Amino acid sequence: MQLIKKLGYFCAFSLPLLLLAGYYLGTGWLFMLPIFVFFIVPLIDILLGTDTSNIAEPPSVAAEFYYLFLLYFWALIQSVLLIWACYEVTFANWNLFQWVGMVLGMGIITGGIGITVAHELGHKKSAAERFLSKVLLSEVCYTQFYIEHNRGHHVHVGTPSDPATSRKNESFYRFWKRSVFEGFSHAWKIENERLAKKGQATFSFSNEMLGLTLAPLVLAAVFTLVFSLMRADFVWEVPVFFFAQSIFAFSLLEGVNYIEHYGLMRKELAPNKYEKVNTLHSWNSSQLLSNFFLFQLQRHSDHHIFPARRYQVLDHHDESPQLPTGYPGMLLLAMIPPIWFRVMNKKLEEWEGKVKS
Repeated sequence: MQLIKKLGYFCAFSLPLLLLAGYYLGTGWLFMLPIFVFFIVPLIDILLGTDTSNIAEPPSVAAEFYYLFLLYFWALIQSVLLIWACYEVTFANWNLFQWVGMVLGMGIITGGIGITVAHELGHKKSAAERFLSKVLLSEVCYTQFYIEHNRGHHVHVGTPSDPATSRKNESFYRFWKRSVFEGFSHAWKIENERLAKKGQATFSFSNEMLGLTLAPLVLAAVFTLVFSLMRADFVWEVPVFFFAQSIFAFSLLEGVNYIEHYGLMRKELAPNKYEKVNTLHSWNSSQLLSNFFLFQLQRHSDHHIFPARRYQVLDHHDESPQLPTGYPGMLLLAMIPPIWFRVMNKKLEEWEGKVKS
């Protein structure tokens, strides 16, 4: 089983191949990537079922470079693919279907998998891993996530202070607006408070949010300049494509954020003092295939208990609230609030009954 799991994580690398195949096969084929992710993967998830097994001896597996190599390799593949896409939009004169297909396909790759990899790398102490996390987040214009997620969400999850915790009866669309804009301002607040404690100025080289905010803009400007020089004309298509795929990419992230903690609030023990985060404060899914694609992000409760624990040794917890299917299928439900509320509010009420008893 361990060998199957080791090889299973290569599933994620099928998505760039599907994008390339769809692009060169012709316009209609471009949509086979989103169809595969949002319809075929959930179906296979149902057929294969769940894997609730945990690794018996995690220390040796956690230290195995193979698993880190997959993340590094993904960072390389994604960056090369983004440059290729910018080249194609510069010279290929896309029609509307190609624009839509490429924005959706690239957004799935940079957002669905890329931000997942950035999330994993950003929790580690290694300077190389943290740098790659910032690079991947720069490619989707969501660099504030590096600060807000690590120093905001993980501290305030399950409380009204956390923009990334969705509330009961809150639709995804309302959540998206709050999480995106409040998350950005919260990241600035966190960094400003850190600087204030050290007696450093807000507008200085010490403010990490300044560099993180500028990084995607600089990247888009560099891409635009390089491809404009190559075509000997201003290439407006490059920044439009870059920002369009970014918006779709971080919207997928916010969809995942919406799913992971929907309605799961921590008990307030005293004013602004809450119970410690435990395995009951994240929705989990142990569907085998989607966990391969998402580097076990769906074992989210264990991640919140041990944020630095590497993806390959995250544990399944029976007591954690369980989603009916993996994230790809749940994202579809989240897009239709009445269906989402009908399915998830029932499960949430069951959870509320357990935590109150």
